Amino acid sequence: MPAPTEPRGPVGFDAFRRLPPPQDETMQLRVLRPGEAEQERSAEDPSVAASVAAFEAAFAGRDARRTPAAPAADPGRVATVEPARERAAGHATEHAAEPDAEPDAEAGPEAAEAPAPRKSGRDRYLDLLRALALVRVILYHNFSWGWLPLAFPSMGVMFALAGSLMVRSLKRPALSVIRGRLRRLLPPMWLFGAVLIGFMLLDGWGPHADGHPKWWWAHMAFWVLPLSNPPYGADLSGFHGIMEHSWAENIAVPLWYLRAYLWYVLLSPLMLRCLRRQPLLTVLAPLALSWLINSGLFSHDGRIGEAATDFTTFAACWLLGMAHQEGILRRMPQYLAPSVAPLIMVAGLWWLLSRPIEDPTLIGDLESVPFAQAVWSFGYVLLLLHLSPSWETWPRPLERWDGMVSLLNARAVSVYLWHVPALALSIPIIDHLWDVDFLFQHGQWLLRSHWTPLLFALPLLALFVLSFGWMEDLAAKRSLRLFPYPRRSRGRRRA
Repeated sequence: MPAPTEPRGPVGFDAFRRLPPPQDETMQLRVLRPGEAEQERSAEDPSVAASVAAFEAAFAGRDARRTPAAPAADPGRVATVEPARERAAGHATEHAAEPDAEPDAEAGPEAAEAPAPRKSGRDRYLDLLRALALVRVILYHNFSWGWLPLAFPSMGVMFALAGSLMVRSLKRPALSVIRGRLRRLLPPMWLFGAVLIGFMLLDGWGPHADGHPKWWWAHMAFWVLPLSNPPYGADLSGFHGIMEHSWAENIAVPLWYLRAYLWYVLLSPLMLRCLRRQPLLTVLAPLALSWLINSGLFSHDGRIGEAATDFTTFAACWLLGMAHQEGILRRMPQYLAPSVAPLIMVAGLWWLLSRPIEDPTLIGDLESVPFAQAVWSFGYVLLLLHLSPSWETWPRPLERWDGMVSLLNARAVSVYLWHVPALALSIPIIDHLWDVDFLFQHGQWLLRSHWTPLLFALPLLALFVLSFGWMEDLAAKRSLRLFPYPRRSRGRRRA
């Protein structure tokens, strides 16, 4: 062994880098008995032994203060993981059962050989955005306030968060990732479809409802794989007047989100490849396509037109989420996003207010103008992702909302699917309350209020989530939980 050169930095670190490679190719560490370290060090080169001794003396006190005392190791026991990696692996295991954590079964055999990441767990800021998006969707479907999509564009935010998670998963083979995403998405939709189809059949819907029995059976395949809108009864009897005639249409229309999500998942490997080669062109291309489709040159009617409109409206937000996870947004100048995003939003608002609207009740409603929605959502999401603080733990003022946010994230698909049936069922309940003399004489203001359907819908939604939300756990290969509200650790008190 050549004599070591004169160290240029701390003696311990420099000598540690010049240690000879171990003879064992497995790179395993052996826990030595007391006294064995001194015996083996005496057999080494004197200068190296002195440097190693200085390194241990310099940092033994600091490690003793930072690291709790470990139990005595068995003689001859082999240590295979460094202490820092053990702590990181334990932190990752703590979050493995959370909603967006990928199961170990999908990772393949190479996942067991990969070192545990130093930074793991959930980003509570993204969880908060997803919970706010779900709450906004429920409020919009109940009140139909046109300013709500402007205040918080839920669809764009949800697609951006899903795109970010998709990039994180695409570190594994693309086919396994797509299969895992479909497995998590489709079973809750199948359960929802089984219940809805059953009630539509009871209300008179069937193969002869639209006059094309063969096409009816062919379209039923979209309830299995929603590449297009699943069929539903547009005009039913409403169970002899108990429900509205369009109750099935109102319940099934929000399924467009699952259709668009499915197409984004299927095309994500291609989108990610384009994003890495041409980031700016890839992110802006969906906006250009959305303008082209909504320019009047093409029809929005039909399955292809509806799918293309929805895809181009929110594809830019999905790509923004992918760019955020790839670190592309962080490489931009810090002043660029907060300077450009408001201008983009102003352009979307101008397009919204300058378009002719056939229905006067939809004036100012962002949901009625797809291109304006695409531009406004793009600017809004860009600003949110730029401000992303990446919370591993909740800020103290938001700790009290941890339970509700975690519950909404654990049951996001169920809440989205079943909140519309809950709102639809609240209408006939309120209609029957008009027959109560006391409420008719003294409570008409309550029965006419737009808040009353929400008061009945929320308990119904909770009942639906308790009854059907377990399917999300089954699809994600988690332990089944009826009410996934996080438990506070013992001994912890609120400040």
